[in-house]
Amino acid sequence: MSVFAHLVEHLADLLQPLFGASAAATAIVLFTALVRLLVHPLSRAAARGQKARTALQPKIAELRRKHGKNPEKLQKAVLELHAEEKVSPLAGCLPGMLQIPAFFLLYHLFSSDTIGGEANALLGHRLFAAPLGQRWTDALQGGVLSGPGLVYAGLFVVVACVAAYSYRLSKRMMAANPAAQAGGGEQLPGLGAVTKVMPFMSFFTLVTVAVVPLAAALYVVTSTTWSAVERAALYR
Repeated sequence: MSVFAHLVEHLADLLQPLFGASAAATAIVLFTALVRLLVHPLSRAAARGQKARTALQPKIAELRRKHGKNPEKLQKAVLELHAEEKVSPLAGCLPGMLQIPAFFLLYHLFSSDTIGGEANALLGHRLFAAPLGQRWTDALQGGVLSGPGLVYAGLFVVVACVAAYSYRLSKRMMAANPAAQAGGGEQLPGLGAVTKVMPFMSFFTLVTVAVVPLAAALYVVTSTTWSAVERAALYR
């Protein structure tokens, strides 16, 4: 963490003439963008996989007619079809999973009072009036209309707008491409719960933003916004 802390500090120093006290927050946004750029090839592959699963629907319908009375055999046949066509039903989860280490790195970095045996200087940085190591509950102690309270209010508005857009996008995609359904009400193994919860996933971001340090919340907000724009472009 000490190496990453020095990198953030150095980048904040470079950005300070342009962004002042919010230079470290800007550095986190840039770090998030870099992570998303590195993951973008996997996101494109996931989009291609989604389109490939759509193309398999006629074959899956045929399997449904053949094995409709035997759910276990139907599920096995569908999985074998995906394997033969080299299409993974879980490929879309990989980009999100690979971002988890970056999130936890920021979480621990801005939750620690000391780094490498020294005081954590990053905790003194702010996003406007809100310290990057502060949580929403801390901001509320000064009142909803205080500087930190207004910063969090702004983040919640952004997250709510992005979540609503992502919800509509997910519902539209699922209606146009019920790829998770193997037919006859039987879903591919392990995908049933994911399919039901997926449209609501973006709203969980509101909870995350409320309970993590502001620096980690800023990563989540930036990444979620990126995801919404990326999905709209890749799945159009």
